[in-house]
Amino acid sequence: MTGNSSAILVLKDVSKAFGGMPVLQHVDLEVPRGSIVSLLGASGSGKTTLLQIIAGLQEPDGGKLSIDGRDMQGVPAFARPVNMMFQSYALFPHLTVRGNVEYGLKARGVDRHERQRLVAWALQLARIEEFAGRRPDQLSGGQRQRVALARCLVMKPAILLLDEPMAALDRGLRAQVQRELISIQRAVGTTFIVVTHDQEEALAMSDHIAVMDRGQIVQFGEPRALYERPRSRFVASVLGNINLFDGSAEALGPCRALFRTSEGLEFVINHEVDLQLATIDAAGFRPERLVVSADPAGVANELPGTVEQVTYGGKLTRATIRIAGGRMLDATLVNVRGSTGACLTAGDAVHVGFPADAAVVLTE
Repeated sequence: MTGNSSAILVLKDVSKAFGGMPVLQHVDLEVPRGSIVSLLGASGSGKTTLLQIIAGLQEPDGGKLSIDGRDMQGVPAFARPVNMMFQSYALFPHLTVRGNVEYGLKARGVDRHERQRLVAWALQLARIEEFAGRRPDQLSGGQRQRVALARCLVMKPAILLLDEPMAALDRGLRAQVQRELISIQRAVGTTFIVVTHDQEEALAMSDHIAVMDRGQIVQFGEPRALYERPRSRFVASVLGNINLFDGSAEALGPCRALFRTSEGLEFVINHEVDLQLATIDAAGFRPERLVVSADPAGVANELPGTVEQVTYGGKLTRATIRIAGGRMLDATLVNVRGSTGACLTAGDAVHVGFPADAAVVLTE
């Protein structure tokens, strides 16, 4: 990546190995100022090590890292303009909420009047004023998370690092906490870098996502762009379920092609104007883009099929449909009154369709 004055964090060719085993390999990354960026990947992909290198808890074996234009080589963690919110929150059990939030300011030697002002601001920002006199063991998981967040933000870091911030929360709380984190970030403008292995969390929270695999960033971009235009099978599968077909393409017209699958099926697909057809070796269709109906729906691509399995999920129905050659397709249907998803049952004969612009075209 090239230099960018709007980037608050720049990593160039950063590498790290433990015991001779590479954990990070030639990582380049530019994080836009004031944004929420997620490092998304499975365990062992290198995302936590990268977060620790940014924090100064680990030193890279090679490469450069700068924050706000300042080279961080040799700068210890305590002297960096960053703060880190750990997965466990790491609150002091013997201190009150106010005491936890104030702790870092005291350690830095901030005078009493300024401490009071900043703590009041942070408590209000995180909406925990009413809990100021409680200890952490008297709070819920969501409340403890807000205390940990306030303790970090009160120090006014340029970058806040969040390591799996939703991991300790019940599933029902996650959507609410995601909204709260976004709201707080927008209010203060601090750059957030979030480590997560949850693709739904990354898509919901982020301005940009860095997808990591085996110590490398394999694609970086806005959530919609990565979801709709992944560069590889790996990125396509990391960012949600996809019905993927191997094959090849030939031109039908500008940005339009006939895709022949290795199973002998043919689909009409749209593609980006600068894409070389010879490089296309796979095409996929997201489950929510499939149209499932008892009768032909009139979309560009339609196949007869049989419903094999139906799973009701409240607002959504997920169906597995067998098409010619025994191939299974996953479909996700919104449940509204009179919709197909609301009345599908195993054994139903259906038509499965998808428009040409639904195709996710892959070259890797």
